[in-house]
Amino acid sequence: MYCYPEDKVQHTACNGSSGLGLYSRPFIESFEETPMLVAVLTYMGYGILTIFGYLRDFLRDWKIERCHVAREREEQRDFVPLYQDFENFYTRNLYMRIRDSWNRPICSVPGAKVDLVERVSPDYNWTFDYTGKVVEGVINMGSYNYLGFAENTGYCADASAEVTMKYGVGVASTRQEMGNLDRHEEMEELVAKFLGVESAMAFGMGFATNSMNIPALTGKGCLILSDELNHASLVLGARLSGSTIRVFKHNNMQSLEKMLRDAIVHGQPRTHRPWKKILILVEGIYSMEGSIVRLPEVIALKKRYRAYLYLDEAHSIGALGPGGRGVVDYFGLDPRDVDVMMGTFTKSFGAAGGYIGGRKELLEYLRSHSHSAVYAASMSPPVVEQIIASMKCIMGEDGTTLGRDRVQQLAENTLYFRRRLTEMGFIIYGNSDSPVVPMMLYMPAKIGAFGREMLKRNIGVVVVGFPATPIIESRARFCISAAHTKDMLDTALSVISEVGDLLQVKYSRHERLIYDQIQD
Repeated sequence: MYCYPEDKVQHTACNGSSGLGLYSRPFIESFEETPMLVAVLTYMGYGILTIFGYLRDFLRDWKIERCHVAREREEQRDFVPLYQDFENFYTRNLYMRIRDSWNRPICSVPGAKVDLVERVSPDYNWTFDYTGKVVEGVINMGSYNYLGFAENTGYCADASAEVTMKYGVGVASTRQEMGNLDRHEEMEELVAKFLGVESAMAFGMGFATNSMNIPALTGKGCLILSDELNHASLVLGARLSGSTIRVFKHNNMQSLEKMLRDAIVHGQPRTHRPWKKILILVEGIYSMEGSIVRLPEVIALKKRYRAYLYLDEAHSIGALGPGGRGVVDYFGLDPRDVDVMMGTFTKSFGAAGGYIGGRKELLEYLRSHSHSAVYAASMSPPVVEQIIASMKCIMGEDGTTLGRDRVQQLAENTLYFRRRLTEMGFIIYGNSDSPVVPMMLYMPAKIGAFGREMLKRNIGVVVVGFPATPIIESRARFCISAAHTKDMLDTALSVISEVGDLLQVKYSRHERLIYDQIQD
């Protein structure tokens, strides 16, 4: 097993001392420290952009430069402002410079390769014109298509097409009224079986699965302990619940245990009464960091302090574990130790929506108390069928080994891609088994440049910067798929290396690492 030297990393996680005996396999994560010179230059870059942003805003106020953003009309200047000008400072002056790197329209299935609609901007990314041309065969390194089920041919596509002809594409009602189909019932039974829990419930939107169900589970007098890198849907759900929220350091069990201990000892503020409920919120795979939750240790703490655990497996379900059953399967744990198992169908299953699994009593409660269950329209029948077909494929109930082979292929692709990037000298974040692979770019000017240069070479990537990441941790985020062939990965790696040399983003100070030393 390889661990980075302590003086060159922010955090290295092997099977740490706090988790001895809890892990049945190597747990290796690394976050190499930002080189000092790069950090200084990055801050200088943002500083220069900010100065020029204020200068341009001054010119806009004096009508010297035209402003394209939404602003108050002159006759409404005395009204309470509808638009917040200062809050849009980043959008006007930084985001617009690299806006062409995002929201690129595609005109094909988002598989291993995609076709992009070509567009140009006559006014520096404020508006776009379409040329009528299509950029074909772009290798897709950005979609969350982990198992390759986002496809328009094959078993799943055929099943969805057949159901569309029978049920149509919309239900036009909620589940509690006239929108509860037999396919919905079958899907939820299959999800429960797949997860290994008593019951499951599906929702039409993954984001709403978190934001609308957490308020149904906790409220005033309850305490939520949330990982600092949790997704916005978890953060919103926690805030909407009205519960007290405390944030612990990412994947830091000492920080979590201290908060649990303090919560038990001190109770609620002012009254010091015991908390009605303590709920721990974590994710399976953190989509910006590529790290995997230290679930065995979280469960051990949860049991010790009698708290509840809410696990978001949006990125890990289907993508981790020998059976593709997520992070619980990855660690070989009992699903009953997780009180609320949440996940989405939007990634590994190539569909849409989300689910919650757990005890039967929990799901019966949510069916009548969750806003997303009571007021939201039912899931579209072809989407439901896509979920059923892809899940049966993963479970082997379609009579083939296709699903199992894809899970294995994803694991192999992930290890290969991460190892090669590290050997090239890039700084890569996260767990060695995570199909989400963040590659650090740091400087703001290199965010747009990297995305553009990659697209010129027919590789589609996602680039991410502040405020979605810390200000000095801008990155490109690759998502590996079982649909990627070795030739595709080698082509992408060759281009990444070429662009990395061009933009000088091979920042790693480590010598060539041999990940082959990692033993299963």
